[in-house]
Amino acid sequence: MKISILTLGCKVNQAESSMIGGALEGSGHEIVDLSDIPDICVINTCTVTAKSDYQSRQLIRRAHRVGARVIVTGCYSESQQGAVKAMEGVEQVIRNANKLSIITKLTGKPSGAALYPPSHSRSRLSIKIQDGCNNSCSYCAIPGVRGVSKSVDPNTVIMQVNQAVSSGYNEIVLTGIHLGSYGYDLIPKVKLSNILKTILNTTKIQRIRLSSIEIGEIDDELLELCTDSRICQHLHIPLQSGDDKTLKLMNRTYDSSKFSLKIKQINRRLPDIAIGTDVIVGFPGEGEAEFKNSYSVIEGLPISYMHSFPFSPRPGTTASKMSDDVAPAIKKERMRMLTSLNKRKKLDYMMKQIGKDVDVLIEECDHNICSGTTGNYLKIQIPSNNNPRGTIVHARVEGIKDGKLIGCPIDPLSH
Repeated sequence: MKISILTLGCKVNQAESSMIGGALEGSGHEIVDLSDIPDICVINTCTVTAKSDYQSRQLIRRAHRVGARVIVTGCYSESQQGAVKAMEGVEQVIRNANKLSIITKLTGKPSGAALYPPSHSRSRLSIKIQDGCNNSCSYCAIPGVRGVSKSVDPNTVIMQVNQAVSSGYNEIVLTGIHLGSYGYDLIPKVKLSNILKTILNTTKIQRIRLSSIEIGEIDDELLELCTDSRICQHLHIPLQSGDDKTLKLMNRTYDSSKFSLKIKQINRRLPDIAIGTDVIVGFPGEGEAEFKNSYSVIEGLPISYMHSFPFSPRPGTTASKMSDDVAPAIKKERMRMLTSLNKRKKLDYMMKQIGKDVDVLIEECDHNICSGTTGNYLKIQIPSNNNPRGTIVHARVEGIKDGKLIGCPIDPLSH
């Protein structure tokens, strides 16, 4: 059968969809785009914002319009099961906890712990090592649809990394809803740094990238591991707000001073590292003074890029019941200001890369130019040396064009 898998949201969703797609492909099904008129469409939804809810509904309607049998899973369908089941064309809604049962439903085979890396993609592979969250941020609905923190057994993680290597992947992304809590629920208890050490010592994966991690979970042991050449010089650390009153209302576990001190410590230890962050704009009660505090903190930190989002009340969360909402026009203006700041910070960081040597994971080649991503998470174009997709090549950064680095391949011995 022809099957399309459409995914919204976080890297955990992407990792789950990848596992499902690989298993279906391994059983003889053809994974296709929606434009190829699939027999079945699996839609892995997201509910992190109201926009995500809307996009989830739109994908369901599009899949139905092309005549596919529609199977829906993910966080939006978890929170709105009744509404999703009632949508025209939806054949079945699969709970988050049973997401991998889609493999059994469509192949007749048990899903198991095998990774089933998809053969149609040979760049990087996301591997989910943790799910759920024990935090209670006032704006976030994800703990309600993902449950408490659950870690994947270390032996399974190592097996999946080795499967990725055997399938030709040179970079993996370790993902989780609350990645830094990895291992605390296991017996015996382990930490994220423990599984990283094991991967480094027992597998041949060339490049390891971490998905989002909280500021309080970055300790000296983890920073020391990040000096290893196989671990990408890239951390994504959510801030959400630089104003202490707002952080308290968000029920975050740090204040702006603690966040700033740690970011500066990381930057001193790893001067070339890319540090990304998330910022929520227009949280209830965010007046002009609170926004200025937040802007000032971000402006003063060695942040390489940021993702900013207008506050979107999620049903059932504490923040959805808060008064003193911020007017849409004010949110829009603050988003504009942060977008401008983001462009400036990203360009400053890119300028600092000129003249440096980087490792590039090749993602696409068109004619005589290859595009890829550096270990520190920057897009780069280099002349093609007939490098297949997914290989890692060494390059020297020579300039910037159209928002991307421009580089030239170099001999690894000179790297």
